[in-house]
Amino acid sequence: MKIFRLIARLNVGGPARHVVWLTKFLQNEEFQSVLATGTVPEGEEDMSYFAAQNGVNPLFIPEMSRELSPKDIISLWKIFKQIRREKPDIIHTHTAKAGTVGRIAGLLYRLTFNRVKIVHTFHGHVFHSYYGKRKTQLFLLIEKTLARFVTDKIIVISQQQFSEIHEQFGVGKRRQFEIIPLGIDLSAFERADEKKDILRTEIGAESDEILVGLVGRLTEIKNISLFLQVAKLYRESRAKVKLKFVVVGDGNARESLEREAETLELKDSVIFLGNRNDADVFYAGLDIVALTSLNEGTPLSLIESMANAKPVISTEVGGVIDLLGEVNTELDGFKVRRRGISVESNNAKGFLAGLLYLANSEKLQDELKSKGQQFVFENYSKERLLDDIAALYRKIT
Repeated sequence: MKIFRLIARLNVGGPARHVVWLTKFLQNEEFQSVLATGTVPEGEEDMSYFAAQNGVNPLFIPEMSRELSPKDIISLWKIFKQIRREKPDIIHTHTAKAGTVGRIAGLLYRLTFNRVKIVHTFHGHVFHSYYGKRKTQLFLLIEKTLARFVTDKIIVISQQQFSEIHEQFGVGKRRQFEIIPLGIDLSAFERADEKKDILRTEIGAESDEILVGLVGRLTEIKNISLFLQVAKLYRESRAKVKLKFVVVGDGNARESLEREAETLELKDSVIFLGNRNDADVFYAGLDIVALTSLNEGTPLSLIESMANAKPVISTEVGGVIDLLGEVNTELDGFKVRRRGISVESNNAKGFLAGLLYLANSEKLQDELKSKGQQFVFENYSKERLLDDIAALYRKIT
């Protein structure tokens, strides 16, 4: 069974790892996989090295990138030609741009040459918080049209994402959807305790300081300004517990965020580490992991944090709720859930209240560590992801 997989770009994040693993491991007596990708724009880190490390050599479509462009016509034609050359049984697209261009190319191939099944994975969605009203409505219309006339199966990565995309925004029919959670390489975080002091030594953290980390691309949708606001409120709160804030990642917003941190006089309180390829080291060194996004699919940083037995606090967006579970206690400005603490978006005071509540309770930290790690190991392994995708391919062909 031949799979033609398409993603707009291999930038830093979960989707890049996802497509590389699927391409690498669905390469055997049963499956043959080809990965095609476009250009990583300026200001975003390229993860092509990850593909190379895994022995995956993607087909490169230089005209394809994240934003709408006249070059999309060229990329559409090139993708169509690649599909004709590869003659796949399944075309599987990932992320919004590749999902649009790739499915249209797939439809042209289906109409003119051969039958093919077309699958699309929503790793997130752009139906709120990314663009203005008119642009958002256009993208929603495109997705509804592609779902109705082109797509055989739509994969979402959480129950909450299904609720938003299908039930709230009206994309697709129920029978088209499959919920297949992400998977990660859990072996990468073995023996993490042996590495817990490396990051602390590197940044000069004091022994009684709790390191609160945010891991992700430094882009507007991640709302890292909220993280900085929380750091400022903490400094003004005179709380007895000692916190130090760490940002791991890079992106187009880094320069403006560093200026904002300087304006807020947070030079000694917030450390920007840039991109790191040693997730086993920096997760081991953090004590609490935060997420402040306005929109998410299922955030890889929270899954990796929980795999590392780190307590997490996050805004209530996308698949976060599925990760953290049901509410145990609702307090002023935040909720203590089964596997983490959640806060409404843009609520800096509530976020700080939840963070301090967590930092001051070793019992709660230990409880969240245990439940979070168990949940991830039971539900988010790379092997389970591969089995689920392979089973779906068998079912539809």
